[in-house]
Amino acid sequence: MTPLKLGIGLPTLGGAPAAGLGGVTDVARRAEAAGFDSVGAADVLIGNGTPALESVAVLAAAAAVTERVTLDFGVLSVPTRPVAMLAAQVQTLQHLSGGRVRLGVGIGGFPGSPFWQAVGAPARGRGHVLDAALEVLPGLIAGEPTALPDVPGGPVVTLAPGAPMPPVLIGGSAAEPALRRTAQYGDLWLPSALTPAEVAKAAARLRELAAERGRPVPRVYLGVHAVLGDGAADETARGAMVAQLGAAFQMAPEQVAEISLSGAPARAAERLAAYAEAGVDEIGLALDGDDFARQLDLAAEARSLLT
Repeated sequence: MTPLKLGIGLPTLGGAPAAGLGGVTDVARRAEAAGFDSVGAADVLIGNGTPALESVAVLAAAAAVTERVTLDFGVLSVPTRPVAMLAAQVQTLQHLSGGRVRLGVGIGGFPGSPFWQAVGAPARGRGHVLDAALEVLPGLIAGEPTALPDVPGGPVVTLAPGAPMPPVLIGGSAAEPALRRTAQYGDLWLPSALTPAEVAKAAARLRELAAERGRPVPRVYLGVHAVLGDGAADETARGAMVAQLGAAFQMAPEQVAEISLSGAPARAAERLAAYAEAGVDEIGLALDGDDFARQLDLAAEARSLLT
């Protein structure tokens, strides 16, 4: 079995952005030094006062202070960006980072929010917008003359200098439309909030869909929330995480426990191993504890216990 790869989500949401750019770059450096395989940035701009840093700028900052880790969008809300601008941003980041970008894309989770309204993003037809973008992004990023039939006037755009098309991560659930999109366009499937059994079932279906299309089977990259440690502060943070995820995914506390990591590093390592057995190739950790540096150290310890 291929060793499980682990990545770290950069602190860009909630209270984390109060640390500013220094927090992002410090975590990126620490994650690389600790041996993690990737750092990632969420793209959750709502416009209602919720603190959030913009993901392209975040990964550019991370690129400047690292040399090895991949830089993962987890995931870009494609409907909020004109496709040509998105391609130019990814192309530029590929050049700045030495080709370390992995392009996670999705339909976006907050249609109709103030930010979406402000940038003119459609609340309906998001799946079509994403699929249309996936058709043209490879040519745009590579610097090839690319027609944009879904843009008024149907312009042909050539962005130079071209860059290698990064691996594509398709964000989504285990529902059939997301799996079909992944089988058609994705190099990796990026779900979250799934148990090992749910991952195994969806991965089997993904293999079938990829075979139908004659494409390589996309790898599985699972997003997992974690609060590690057994101290009083950890328990408090874990309670907050359980409440937040329970509200977001409409799950009872015991269900949240099945799709998140908690406790000592040895316990977390056991959970990570269970996901690997279920067919997960990579896990991106969203560390929800108050002391991010300590959580990162505990995650590194859990990583070291994997065999």
